[in-house]
Amino acid sequence: MGLFSRRRKDDEAAPAETDAQTDDAPAEDEAAAAAPTGRGPWDVADVPELGQRLDLGALRVPARPGLKLRMEMDKRTRQVVATSLSVSGSALQLQAFAAPRSGGLWADLRPEIVASVEKQGGTADEVAGPFGREILARLPVTSQDGRMGHRPARFIGADGPRWFLRGVLSGRAAVDPDAATELEDLFADVVVVRGQEARPPRDVLVLRVPGKANEEATAEETPTTSFDPLARGPEITEIR
Repeated sequence: MGLFSRRRKDDEAAPAETDAQTDDAPAEDEAAAAAPTGRGPWDVADVPELGQRLDLGALRVPARPGLKLRMEMDKRTRQVVATSLSVSGSALQLQAFAAPRSGGLWADLRPEIVASVEKQGGTADEVAGPFGREILARLPVTSQDGRMGHRPARFIGADGPRWFLRGVLSGRAAVDPDAATELEDLFADVVVVRGQEARPPRDVLVLRVPGKANEEATAEETPTTSFDPLARGPEITEIR
């Protein structure tokens, strides 16, 4: 299911929106879903000093001891579109998207993710979290011996100025609040570099592999043709 497709089938006759377009409709009140005051993720315009962060192009990710970084490449476009950060038995996948000037994406995406998970046999509940509203999901998987099971995941999101940052917590961090703290702090310290060019809403912000100084960084192809939150792998793979 293409959750990040730019427009539903019912809307194909409507002109494609870009973030250069504005309207007079007020953005949905997401006060309850906003990150607490003084906490990120951040826009690059609000961070005078990037500090010890890895340059991944559209994202600047904090460099922390023991952190393992994996870059995920879209096989079709050959572009790096996501990164997974692993530490202490848990993982956080990050992916950034363009958003319209008139409002964020997270309020629209949450119901789509819930519907996709449930359609494929999983369960998903929207709850309050440290970054506002988030989704707790149990994703269906098939074990090597053919038995059906589930694995937990937490979908978190942050709306910024003309961008949206989505994170997926897996492993221990999906079920243990104490184990999640380190990755939540990483998510809160990410800086998004949106760029000034006009982009359609939900357009992925392309990443790049950091320099050779980070020897633990690797890039691998992720064979995808649509956004699929249920693809199996070391981390949740959700490439549009």
